[in-house]
Amino acid sequence: MIQIDRNRKIHGRQIAITTYDYGTEAVVVEGRLTDNRYTKTYYFSDGKSRPPGIVHDLVIRMVVKGPKLVIEDIDVDMETVPREDCREVLNTLKPLIGMKIRAGFTEKVKAKIGGANGCTHLAALVLAMAPAAVQGAWSAVARQPVDPAKYSVAALSFLENTCWVWRSDGDLMKETKAKLAGKQESR
Repeated sequence: MIQIDRNRKIHGRQIAITTYDYGTEAVVVEGRLTDNRYTKTYYFSDGKSRPPGIVHDLVIRMVVKGPKLVIEDIDVDMETVPREDCREVLNTLKPLIGMKIRAGFTEKVKAKIGGANGCTHLAALVLAMAPAAVQGAWSAVARQPVDPAKYSVAALSFLENTCWVWRSDGDLMKETKAKLAGKQESR
């Protein structure tokens, strides 16, 4: 087991994601990424030292409409950044509007806002927010009894092969497909 001396922290990153109800079949997913340096550091570009403290405090809010999980709107707040020119990327997430959160989302996000097209920290936060958006959107739908005819095919196609439990040949996928087939036959 790897042993850690917790008194020797040098950097910490926290990502917090919360989903809020946003009217009919939509949610707002809010993500916050905070980087904290616990030691004095030196920037190579000017050689000056920087004191410990928060380096990045970034917030993304995106409206996601289900069941197709379409990003309808997105905005960014940059509370704390290491350089003022970092704020020039505030609108670089706008190309994500209209995208669906589904298989291939990660590659599309990287192509649109990755590298020199945006901010690596914002991209990392959006990618962390995507699975949370799925969970949050489902939580919003599941507050009422779910109509299997409306959500079963979309839900299963979205979930299939997303992890070990939802693999195509796994017990949960087989059981769920069998239950849904049985309910659809009895109608």
